Amino acid sequence: MRCPFCGHLEDKVVDSRESREGEAIRRRRECLACSRRFTSYERVEEVPIVVVKKDGRREPFDRAKLLKGLLAACQKRPVSLARLEDLATDIQAKLLERPDREIRARDLGEVVMDELKGLDQVAYVRFASVYRDFKDLPDFVKALEEVLIHREGGSPAPAAPRVPLTPAVETPLFSEEAPRPKRK
Repeated sequence: MRCPFCGHLEDKVVDSRESREGEAIRRRRECLACSRRFTSYERVEEVPIVVVKKDGRREPFDRAKLLKGLLAACQKRPVSLARLEDLATDIQAKLLERPDREIRARDLGEVVMDELKGLDQVAYVRFASVYRDFKDLPDFVKALEEVLIHREGGSPAPAAPRVPLTPAVETPLFSEEAPRPKRK
């Protein structure tokens, strides 16, 4: 390590300590030429994860952005913030395990949906509706069928016959034969 004071290349380590989170090692060093002390930090070099967007742009993976999407999907659902943070950590860990440091946005969305499907089914459908850009009701129905298949662990039930919607026929609330309820 080069001394920041005199530029000499030889030193000795006087003290080594782990940082608070264990992400780095702090070393106190003493220059063998000028005897001044300085601090160095040793960290593991991380190769960033890059997300390849639909249009081909590349941007660094952002855990905060992932957490924001999870929070939106789970809004007003009985899912704690701690659980969502754990989920974001799990997803990030899965991405770090991959040999390739680039992931298509489409594949990342699928990973998130798989995790949400097991966590909260309503959140899964919400996320899928934005991620898959649902255009009409059949898209929602298909996503709901996926949830039902996942819940039941089998194949989808046969689709019920579709009945065309017809205007409601007005029927009176009370007929002449039936007595009307008394008011208090």
